[in-house]
Amino acid sequence: MPMDWADLGVDLHLELDTTGGRRAGLERALRDAIRDGRLPPATRLPATRTLATELGLSRGTVSAAYDQLVAEGWLVARIGAGTQVSTLPGAVPPPAAPPPGPPGFRYDLRPGSPDVGLFPVTAWLRATRRALAVAPAEAYGYGDPRGRPELRRALAGYLGRARGVLADPERIVVTTGYVQALVLLTGVLRDAGTPALAMEDPGLAFHREVVRRHGGTVLPLPVDGLGARTDLLGAGPLARVGAAVVTPAHQFPTGVTLHPARRHALAEWARAGGGLVIEDDYDGEFRYDRQPVGAVQGTAPEQVAYVGTAAKTLGPALRLAWLVLPARLVEPVVEAKRHLDLHSETIGQLALAELIDGHGYDRQIRTVRRRYRQRRDLLLERLGPRSALDGVAAGLHATIHLRPDGPGEAAVLAAAAARGLAVSGLAPHRHDPESGPPGLVVGYAHPPAHAYPAAVDLLAGVLHDLNA
Repeated sequence: MPMDWADLGVDLHLELDTTGGRRAGLERALRDAIRDGRLPPATRLPATRTLATELGLSRGTVSAAYDQLVAEGWLVARIGAGTQVSTLPGAVPPPAAPPPGPPGFRYDLRPGSPDVGLFPVTAWLRATRRALAVAPAEAYGYGDPRGRPELRRALAGYLGRARGVLADPERIVVTTGYVQALVLLTGVLRDAGTPALAMEDPGLAFHREVVRRHGGTVLPLPVDGLGARTDLLGAGPLARVGAAVVTPAHQFPTGVTLHPARRHALAEWARAGGGLVIEDDYDGEFRYDRQPVGAVQGTAPEQVAYVGTAAKTLGPALRLAWLVLPARLVEPVVEAKRHLDLHSETIGQLALAELIDGHGYDRQIRTVRRRYRQRRDLLLERLGPRSALDGVAAGLHATIHLRPDGPGEAAVLAAAAARGLAVSGLAPHRHDPESGPPGLVVGYAHPPAHAYPAAVDLLAGVLHDLNA
């Protein structure tokens, strides 16, 4: 017997099981509600006459139930105050302790996040209003696992002119962020019997863990001053690799752009052996010394699964990314997406499509590129003369190489943390943390504009004091 107490001033739904009698059923339902915390201490219960009317019980049954729970200590009856839930030590489980968080830092120069304060709120609201004004009714129902056709068409045009990607809307799948795209591809490769993936070394450790958790095997693909060693694919330890995950435009974390000869070797390896290139173009729009380098996908569309994202250009909160797939992978990935979450949310897709079609997305990229270039320039000005900086031609982060005979990566990180500065080391990004020279990975997009100069000065002071 369900009952909603909202009209009585108590937001609670009771389901009475009267198998053992009506009074016992009411007592049991009230105990459960108090024990679960749905009726917190000091909550005033309805008068017996009111509750009896609402539940279709006699007033005597409700009074007897109240009296029993008062006797047991679950309720307390006070003259003039009615019947209330008592405070029972241990009746309601204490809330779980929050997971330990990072130390309290004044400044954060870790990579991976844009300046979310640059999100184009006004343009996004305008695009959302325009998109919803013309959206068909079916847009609010369950949709195509590939994503809304409006966004796939807009992305096909944008990616072709801005990133050199050969994108057919029918081969685009909208995903809930880059990680989901990686999960989908890992699963499809695993099911096809090719679970071994080469992943850049160094590279993002979290992405390696994503692949492993979804049945993939990870093998290190070394990175040097020319980018990923794609010339090693297909031989030696990498002979059994079926796919290679790479960041050609701006390698993470070293910042190097993949050399043309290495790009050619990558495409040739995939063509010759039927391998798959997974191209992570996470910040390809941000190039400061010349036009952004085009995607590898444009030279080998049937060998490359291209992954782009709005996380850096707009913000991670949107959870919008996209796959441009070779023909042979479209159906397997669509089926995997269907069984993972059916389809990505729709409203954001419609808004992004409108933003792209109205050229607001291009304006946003130009705006944030200019802001990030200014930050990059300040980093070079404050650190460049005394630090070995790499990867500064593009992207949202730079790498600082520490002296091998210096205090060491851990010592620099500890000194920075002691002064309230968060920065990332190179070691955690390596497949073997002990396998390479020390360094720092400095993200210059995340701190808000007013805090950024002080954060860079603090880092410069740490490096100077340690002579790193």
